[in-house]
Amino acid sequence: MLPELKIQPLRYVLAIVDEGGFHAAARQLHRTQPAISMAVRELERQLGEPLFEKGGKAALTPFGTYCLPRFRELITQHDRLSRELAAQVHQQAGHVDMAAVPSVASRLMPHLLNDFTQRHPALRVSLQDGNADFVRQLVVSGDVELGLTSLWQSEAELSFTPLMRDTVGVVCRDDHVLASRRQVNWEALQGQVLIRNGTSRLLEGTVAEPLLQQSAFDISNMISLTAMLVAGIGVTTLPRLAFAEEYERLRFIPLANPRVEREIGLLRMSQRSLSPAAKAMESFIIEELASTGEV
Repeated sequence: MLPELKIQPLRYVLAIVDEGGFHAAARQLHRTQPAISMAVRELERQLGEPLFEKGGKAALTPFGTYCLPRFRELITQHDRLSRELAAQVHQQAGHVDMAAVPSVASRLMPHLLNDFTQRHPALRVSLQDGNADFVRQLVVSGDVELGLTSLWQSEAELSFTPLMRDTVGVVCRDDHVLASRRQVNWEALQGQVLIRNGTSRLLEGTVAEPLLQQSAFDISNMISLTAMLVAGIGVTTLPRLAFAEEYERLRFIPLANPRVEREIGLLRMSQRSLSPAAKAMESFIIEELASTGEV
């Protein structure tokens, strides 16, 4: 049967050798000399060979000479692992894998990540972006621990913490007939060239749903969608966070009737524990966004 080695007696052996004797080791370790001697004898019994020559001296036997560097290596590895685990628990080290829908990744995450890494400088973050289905898939597969996304439907295996509401509006070019309006209702969109996108299903179940059937285009890529809008080919509906404000020729008009919103929140597996680093990220994002409300 293999001996069950405890770390503390190995430390005693190293101290005896390094300090030059049992009494000196006891003083350095703040233990009594009999306690040190008893622990070493028990270790020798477990190993089946003496580590020190008889006579109470600190002279190692050949077996003790063989064991000494291996004891040092084991203790070094043990202490390194203990430090790493403690750093993980106290969020002084670690890695967070997360994903976000593109609008959140581009509009919210730069500020959030900058503030998070200032608060937790030793933690590292990997961020992927994609549509809500992509984010959900990464969370379910375990490729990421956290998703910052909108949730289309609830699922028992997933936990979703709502944090903010993102208002849907109509996006068109600045010379479009709707561009000067402060708000617009769905009837005003009838007869317009409507370009569907990945967020258009937010209209499903509302009085504006018939607009989806008359849509001429369906473009999920935001770069291509923006190019179509800038070219004046049609209009689309987008959550405000997804609106490309940097395009001066585009306008965002809130959709007033029906009023449509998407809920942005944190997505995680309901029965899977988060790593200490991910817990820190979860708490930070909830703290930062829970009071934001509506955009």
